[in-house]
Amino acid sequence: MTTPGPLSLVPFISVDAMMRLVAETGVERFLAELAAYIEADFRRWPLFDKTPRVAAHAADGSIELMPTSDGALYAFKYVNGHPKNTREGRQTVCAFGMLADVATGYPLLLTEMTILTALRTAATSAMAAKYLAPKGAATMAIIGNGAQCEFQALAFKALLGIKAVRLYDIDSAATRKAARNLSLAGLSVTACRSAEEAVLGAEIVTTATADKARARILTDNMIGLGVHINAIGGDCPGKTELDPAILGRADVFVEYPPQTRIEGEIQQMPADFPVTELWRVVCGEAPGRGDAAAITLFDSVGFAIEDFAALRYLRDRIGADAARLDLVADPDDPRDLYGMLLRSGVAAAA
Repeated sequence: MTTPGPLSLVPFISVDAMMRLVAETGVERFLAELAAYIEADFRRWPLFDKTPRVAAHAADGSIELMPTSDGALYAFKYVNGHPKNTREGRQTVCAFGMLADVATGYPLLLTEMTILTALRTAATSAMAAKYLAPKGAATMAIIGNGAQCEFQALAFKALLGIKAVRLYDIDSAATRKAARNLSLAGLSVTACRSAEEAVLGAEIVTTATADKARARILTDNMIGLGVHINAIGGDCPGKTELDPAILGRADVFVEYPPQTRIEGEIQQMPADFPVTELWRVVCGEAPGRGDAAAITLFDSVGFAIEDFAALRYLRDRIGADAARLDLVADPDDPRDLYGMLLRSGVAAAA
């Protein structure tokens, strides 16, 4: 058998390796460092190739590919979204991704991204809230207490200093799960009996529900002046969480309008509904929160540049002892791929 060469061996981060890396780093530190990478790439936004994700939508969910490049590195993520999966003991979302060298096309990193996507989504939410949320905000409500809930709470604690979290989910078991997981996080955690109760006194409201439906998790009368809404559950066509009347009163910020108009909360609004791209706020080209009474809304559907930043962060964090996969054929003579088969005995056996 041919011994794998150095060019064929690609660093690989398994689920177990990802969990160990996060545990060794500390979740809040990991989120803060990841948010810094995301913010840095938002500052380079015009350099990136951008396209709405390539999606296959079905009645039960969707499967998507999310590619981008900054000219030096290329990244993509495979990700699904199937809300019914939890009824069968499966994740709603599973993902993996790759970072590659544009100059050669060779992969530089292959990794699980189910856990990494949860982390990067929360880090992006908190990074956006640095520019959009009320100054000194101390209390947030999280409506939808599934897989993303705890990551959101910890990211807002790490980046904004949130002290209290109010939880609500139509499934009380999900709320109990989240409250239990956050019990030692240094947060005041309150389990609420309704979405209306959850938003009382909250300066920041995150919606993170899973059902693929046009829902009104937040109605217009629930949102007062000065609130920041972090809407992350509406992320595919036909799936929304907010009363359109809220959008009409809010200053709306998005990642990439051509994608958000298909998948986000603004799919409910006219095609010319005004939005501000978040990267312009990060770069100082557009205002974020206008005044204390403003209602701000981050209509977040997730974009490939955020995954690119997460992969770039992970590449910089892994050590030389990372596991490696024999992923790329590496013959001694690049023109003699068949000869490599012959020497391995595979072709002869055929």
